[in-house]
Amino acid sequence: MGATVAQTAVRILTEARVRRVYAVVGESFLELLDALQREREITLVSARHDAGAAFMAEAEGKLTERPAVLLASRGPSAASLAIGVQTAYQDETPMVVLLETPATEPVWSSSGELPTSDLTAMFESIAKSTLRVTDPDGLPGLLAHALTTSQEGRPGPVVLGVPCDIWGMPYDAAKPMARVRPPASGTLGRSADAVAQLVDEAKYPVVIVGGRARSARDELIAVADELALPVYNAFRRQDAFPENHARYAGHLGLGIPARQLDALERADLVLALGTQLDEVTTQAYRYPTAQQTLVMVGTGIDVSPKRRGLTFRVDSEVEPFLRELREVASPRTRRASAANAAVHTFMTPPDTSGNTRVHPVDVVRALRKLAPEDTIVTSDAGNFAQFMHRYWCFTAPRSQLGPSNAAMGYAVPAAVAAKLAEPRRTVVAMVGDAGTLMTGQEIETAVRYRAPVMVVVFQNGVHGALAMHQARTYGRLTGVSIPLTDFASWARGLGAAGYTVDDREELEPIIASALVRQRPCVIDVRTDPDVVTPDVRLSALLGQARPQPPAQ
Repeated sequence: MGATVAQTAVRILTEARVRRVYAVVGESFLELLDALQREREITLVSARHDAGAAFMAEAEGKLTERPAVLLASRGPSAASLAIGVQTAYQDETPMVVLLETPATEPVWSSSGELPTSDLTAMFESIAKSTLRVTDPDGLPGLLAHALTTSQEGRPGPVVLGVPCDIWGMPYDAAKPMARVRPPASGTLGRSADAVAQLVDEAKYPVVIVGGRARSARDELIAVADELALPVYNAFRRQDAFPENHARYAGHLGLGIPARQLDALERADLVLALGTQLDEVTTQAYRYPTAQQTLVMVGTGIDVSPKRRGLTFRVDSEVEPFLRELREVASPRTRRASAANAAVHTFMTPPDTSGNTRVHPVDVVRALRKLAPEDTIVTSDAGNFAQFMHRYWCFTAPRSQLGPSNAAMGYAVPAAVAAKLAEPRRTVVAMVGDAGTLMTGQEIETAVRYRAPVMVVVFQNGVHGALAMHQARTYGRLTGVSIPLTDFASWARGLGAAGYTVDDREELEPIIASALVRQRPCVIDVRTDPDVVTPDVRLSALLGQARPQPPAQ
């Protein structure tokens, strides 16, 4: 008997080095699930919710720069996982989504309902590409095309609509086998000579590096040293350039100290490597200014003709461009500026001994002291993350996973995927209480797949970012309180270890114990609700007594 479409698809995934397929399993792809079960090189990761599965696939793609595969069955599944697809699209993450579409012949499902309508169009605005399979012979070629498309140019998610009755159909073995071709690397549309001349002529050149410069780390460090270039990391891309380097100029994130922008403020040349220069990175599109020369480097970079200061773009992968730039540029001997030195001062955790409650800085300080240097840190959206962004020093490559689109609920599923992809590295998820309540059930997935992640919950009983904006704008709070949750007991109920921290003195012993035990765990830290950012106190904005923690 010949191979089925499902078996052929699994063979293509294997040859493309796909190692995990994420899903909440459904009856739409029973034959595919069975084919995956028989393939030793691919693991099917069965998540507890489609949003969790989508964040897992996105995190693996971001970490490995190779697409993970996500399965979507029917309307509810597709709608639930859309948040992860949109995250992949904004963060330029390779991903392939296999989405159920109506059968080639209308049939009734076992539940007595007709299959869902074609939802492929729903993803057109949040995916790099959407494709549709119409017959069994077409799936292998389109799947191979989707895998390649997700990686080349500007990476992103590709959604492939597949009729639910195709998987079990035979595939004509006489047809040529579809192959996944290597993604195109782009060409040097402008000679590095031109950029070298701009660098030579500039008085204050700076570099901004994004996620797609991660693979060029060694060349980037060499260029920064040889050409005396201050280097900024784009929003939540703090592992692109080591933060302990003398040329490190800072992280272009939220709520950063004003002086951290000094080098960017006075720059006459901005070299953007592997970044689209999003809203946060540009500080609400304040930079680059019209007076600054801007050069953007990267394949598939989207350049608006209205972008201020743009001189030209180089359509090339970052690493070969930097290699050529090193060959033609003249070395510079400018010393690291005082602004660079100030950045390292900003990153030093302040003294919090006067705080009666656990300060968020205490958590980051303890983790930074005890966790290995190459720890992978995943984080959620929320004000609590500012403490990690400012006080965690990212020195190892591929060590930060965070969504630039402010998606909540990312950290826990991302940590699970990171541990499955990098089992020898420590993985820590930093997440607020609200984000934990959204996708924290994926701790059970970590338990089931023996992925010993550490989930650190900053539980302050409030949506900190929203509370800050409400207090600043209206002087009162609405809908931002979160009742106290016993996350430690909840974790134990899911099969993980659970700890509760009410005192800063408990932090280091508990973290040290959790690191040694090597099992999935949740550390529930009851942090001070008044401390909403490194620089802002909620009580100061409200002009009243300090907020009280939620009632137990």
